Amino acid sequence: MKINIDGHIIEVDPGTTILQAARMIGGPSVPPTMCYYSKLDDCGGKCRCCLVEVTKGSEKDPRPMPKLQPSCVTAVQDGMEVKSATSERALKARRSVSEFLLINHPLDCPVCDQAGECDLQNLAYGNENYKSRFKEQKRTFEPEDIGPYIQLHMNRCILCYRCVKLADQLTQERVHGVICRGDHAQISTYVSRAIDNDFSGNVIDVCPVGALTDKTFRFKSRVWFNKPFNAHRDCPKCSGKVVLWMFGDTIQRVTARKDEYHEVEDFICNECRFEHKENVEDWVIEGPRKFEKFSVINANNYTRPLKKVKIEVDDLTLEGRKQDEKKISMKSSPYDEDELNAINEVKGE
Repeated sequence: MKINIDGHIIEVDPGTTILQAARMIGGPSVPPTMCYYSKLDDCGGKCRCCLVEVTKGSEKDPRPMPKLQPSCVTAVQDGMEVKSATSERALKARRSVSEFLLINHPLDCPVCDQAGECDLQNLAYGNENYKSRFKEQKRTFEPEDIGPYIQLHMNRCILCYRCVKLADQLTQERVHGVICRGDHAQISTYVSRAIDNDFSGNVIDVCPVGALTDKTFRFKSRVWFNKPFNAHRDCPKCSGKVVLWMFGDTIQRVTARKDEYHEVEDFICNECRFEHKENVEDWVIEGPRKFEKFSVINANNYTRPLKKVKIEVDDLTLEGRKQDEKKISMKSSPYDEDELNAINEVKGE
């Protein structure tokens, strides 16, 4: 099957979605996602962040699709033509969706442990959602302990269902889910139950926002103050391949390794995540880890080439009186003849 995305033609297998095809192409044509997770089955189509414009349905039926389509659940048809980054209609819709996701989201990035690696933060930053038009009262919840290692901040949740799908597919018994309906819907555990199994910590990694946080790392440090290192250990439960976030010689947290789309490569067990943080010698450190995905955490990272800033100013800008500096910087206040003669005399000396 052939598909054209933003002028890039690629051949894919039947059953491939538009999003998967766009990721094969890479670059700005890849739509953002908040609910889709390639490692989980039946996951996607809920956040509507990945909308694209289908200008040609297929060779057999070349009619364009009248509505924008969620690329994560729309299958590719032979001869399909799609606009992603080149569609002003799709970009405008994505900005509206991200604004909608932010209406109940609290402005607590300065205290949120997810700040700096938050997918919603990156989405809002990329879509330039700097102001909110929402004037109604936000819904609020008290923080809830849903396990020995996990705390739920429902105020930050965008109901992406990732943690629910993960618990269904990775663990033997799911004890949490979405309760209530409409704007009362929330993630919670069933009565008198807690998330407590060998792989429960992975819900922290799949959460795109700061709704599910690591209680052992709460308020210890900002992620940009830590240095990430690839490391591994022999573990009978999982692959043992992790990222150690270190401050000096101290391991402050352990996470699973993620790919360029911020998705976990191999899920890790709670023993690797929580029980081997005290002793660095428990790990074989492979080396520093590079940032997988562009985000606010690496916007000014030293690995990116930076242009040297050159400021064009008058030679006498930093000399003389305040009123002289004002005239130098303001073209609407030109020098008079006597001032120009004085400047020329100083330059001649």
